[in-house]
Amino acid sequence: MALTAQREAELKELCRKFRIEVLTAIYKAQSGHPGGSLSVCEILTLLYQERMNIPALDDPNRDRLVLCKGHAAPMLYMQLVQRGYIPESSLDSLRRIDSLLQGHPTNHIPGVEMPSGPLGIGLSAAQGMALGLRLNGSNARVYAVLGDGELDEGCVWEAAASAPKFHLDKLCAIVDLNGVQLDGKTDDIMPLRDVAAKFRAFGWHVIECDGNDIAALDGALDEALGAQGAPSVIVAHTIKGKGVSFMEGQYAWHGKAIDPESYKKAMAELGGTE
Repeated sequence: MALTAQREAELKELCRKFRIEVLTAIYKAQSGHPGGSLSVCEILTLLYQERMNIPALDDPNRDRLVLCKGHAAPMLYMQLVQRGYIPESSLDSLRRIDSLLQGHPTNHIPGVEMPSGPLGIGLSAAQGMALGLRLNGSNARVYAVLGDGELDEGCVWEAAASAPKFHLDKLCAIVDLNGVQLDGKTDDIMPLRDVAAKFRAFGWHVIECDGNDIAALDGALDEALGAQGAPSVIVAHTIKGKGVSFMEGQYAWHGKAIDPESYKKAMAELGGTE
């Protein structure tokens, strides 16, 4: 069912709020990954605040999400705060020693299904979850959110080859295709060429959309929900640093501490307070 205009507006406002909160947490920590956290905002917000079925964290039939691009953890943590799984005050201790919220997700955090620091392992883990759920007779869905730089990892493509073999139609991968990774553009570092065609060749049901557009993402998730007999992948075209003009498309903001002047400019653009 398509989102109502009111609900779409509410989710867009949540995304604006989340961008402010995430940048503030990274600024306070003077450490973290702003670029990829901002690009994945709409993807995680739509899934956690609208689409995923999580009646309780210990419900065996709950939907699962693996944040394969674990460095975008601040935006994941913001979703968990909004759902009430972790306290909002915990954001003040982001990336500090003995903090609940480390730089990459760990599964002692309520709502985190698995730790995901090393890039490349998440899709295989999500595939295992989908297989296990099917064996247990569950209709729960599993979402795996990958970065495009992460697609340089060979184990991603091992999972991409095997998931269709097992007809895992409750598995949905979402590629945050922002075109930028740690130290440059993906096309310069390791050209991915046509990502959609690659997954299609492996036997996935492929959907492409604007990954920073709530309505477009919602339609893509509807299509994935209706796919039968094969896993789905949403190739979500996003912008690194989305929402802050001087961060957009700039690899320098992949994992850069935010200086006071940049923070002030970002808050002015997003309508936040210093």
